[in-house]
Amino acid sequence: MANIITGIRIAISVVLLFCPVLSPVFFSFYITAGITDMADGAVARRTGTASEFGSRLDTTADIVFVAVCLIKLLPVLHVPGWLYIWIAVIAFIKVANIAVGYIRQKEFISVHSMINKVTGVLLFVFPLTLAFIDLRYSATVVCMVATAAAIQEGQLIKQKVTN
Repeated sequence: MANIITGIRIAISVVLLFCPVLSPVFFSFYITAGITDMADGAVARRTGTASEFGSRLDTTADIVFVAVCLIKLLPVLHVPGWLYIWIAVIAFIKVANIAVGYIRQKEFISVHSMINKVTGVLLFVFPLTLAFIDLRYSATVVCMVATAAAIQEGQLIKQKVTN
């Protein structure tokens, strides 16, 4: 059941591609995707069906959702150049973490740490705040936490690899 909920999030993410950005329809699907993100893990834990496959599927769904949101939001937001650079640095660290984990373990390693979860919540809330918080301030907070999460993720991957 949890994997079905995760699959629904992937489908909703694709539907978001066809919704007018920042419209009520967009936000309805956006919030529904967020609810499925919270629900799938809770269902998996409650039913005792948590699995490595489910964890990887959840990570894939998160990546698809974030990619779709970036595709939809970046063209309509007035993002300063320094913020694009910061986002690129975070992405580079995340990709490097994935590569290190794969090279050393011969498998993709997903880290579901508390700070990664906080980053996810902040990223989710971010578009909902655009109407009343200046993008530069809210994005700075999100990027600070995301940077810390990416660095910690790298440390945790290296610890797992060396243990």
